[in-house]
Amino acid sequence: MNRYRNTWAEINLDAIGYNIQQLKNLLPEGRKVMGVVKANGYGHGSVKVAKTALNMGVDFLMVAILEEAVKLRKHGIEEPILVIGRVPPRYAYVAANLGITLSVFQLDWLESIQNERFNKPLSLHIEFETGMNRTGIVTKDQLKEIVNVVKRMENVRLTGAYTHFATADEIGSELFNKQRLRYEEMLETLTSLYPHQIITHIGNSAAGIQYSEKMLQYTRFGVSIYGLYPSADIRGMANVKLKQAFSLYSELIQVKKVSAGESVSYGATFITKEDAWIGTVPIGYGDGWRRGLQGFYVLVDGKKMPIVGRICMDLMMIKLDKQYEVGKKVTLIGEDNGSMIEMDDVANYLGTINYEIPCMLTDRIPRMYV
Repeated sequence: MNRYRNTWAEINLDAIGYNIQQLKNLLPEGRKVMGVVKANGYGHGSVKVAKTALNMGVDFLMVAILEEAVKLRKHGIEEPILVIGRVPPRYAYVAANLGITLSVFQLDWLESIQNERFNKPLSLHIEFETGMNRTGIVTKDQLKEIVNVVKRMENVRLTGAYTHFATADEIGSELFNKQRLRYEEMLETLTSLYPHQIITHIGNSAAGIQYSEKMLQYTRFGVSIYGLYPSADIRGMANVKLKQAFSLYSELIQVKKVSAGESVSYGATFITKEDAWIGTVPIGYGDGWRRGLQGFYVLVDGKKMPIVGRICMDLMMIKLDKQYEVGKKVTLIGEDNGSMIEMDDVANYLGTINYEIPCMLTDRIPRMYV
């Protein structure tokens, strides 16, 4: 694609492939990776990431909403895709026709499609609520009701079952063990009621890294395939080495000397104490580079340069250690001359998790693949 902006992200697809291989190596023999590419591949680009994952032997993808799955199909991806979020019943035919698997956890949802006629059978994965208390079937009675309706439907198949752990990113969580036992009880009930072959997947990145030996047929690796650890605790286990795939760069578009006592940007929240070189960088909160990053830093020639004054919609200013030429590269996330700004550094400064950082950066920032 053409890139007109002098602000851009670089996505290292080799790093994503490397991460997938490292995660696969953790799992017991015969276990598989389900590649999570929701939220546009955590801001990395779902189509490119999906194709990289498939090239690495991943044979099942997961997204959050139907639009994300349809996008993958439109780009020629034919492998199985699971939509983990609730899709309105009136659009179930779209999933059936495109061979997209949907999640089910409500009896009324199933009843509302029981008279529909699809061109192809609709595949469903059933979600068990085991302790997250977000979505999922809670009781065995609810499970029985759903299975009984499925049995009466000619064009619907249950092909999988799953749950989601709430505290797998904590070391040795008791809730993890409770959730796993609840899942096994519900799964036993399901297999007694519905003696058909189904796939099971319980683990996210945190569970897959911490409890790899307890994973079932598939593990839903999401944030980790992008080189980000689910938590500091999981990173501290040091049982897998990941490579951050996302870097963010810009350039200086103006460099000027500002006299002592002058203010910078809206609200005059930053006043120079002495004469200072101020550089303007073309990125702002309109790109998802949040105003809360005022006071954080970027890298120029591997040196930390603080962000001064309020971040504008399209621009921000940094305090330089000397005069630089217009066009000088600025690193916001990534490596520069031996120094590194990790996604975790940005997340920690904002008081959030690393998952949020690449997702918050809008599509105004072109993604370039290397």
